[in-house]
Amino acid sequence: MGTIDDYLATLAPEDAAIIAHTYAVARSVVPDAEQGLGYGMPALTYRGKSLLSVMRAKAHFGVYPFSPAAIVEILPLLDGVDHAKGTIRFTEPLPDDTIRALVAARKAQIEG
Repeated sequence: MGTIDDYLATLAPEDAAIIAHTYAVARSVVPDAEQGLGYGMPALTYRGKSLLSVMRAKAHFGVYPFSPAAIVEILPLLDGVDHAKGTIRFTEPLPDDTIRALVAARKAQIEG
């Protein structure tokens, strides 16, 4: 799989818009994030490490922050949202504040 832009081009326009918006919100937190790969998925990278990937699945969208600890950190914002150790699954767009909090948590981990 290629970059985020390549991936978005393969999606239905309505799905691409949701994913592109999620990445745009993430970039507002980490403007110097770059397109790359994380575990073979199109992702934003920061300082050479995977920051966030957003993918379309059959029945939902998945957000992968490459860190279970980042998900734990924002648990209060995930009330009613399906999530597991390494992913957040949604069918309706996540609130921008939730995305910003998740990306900020992951950025802080990368910065160490």
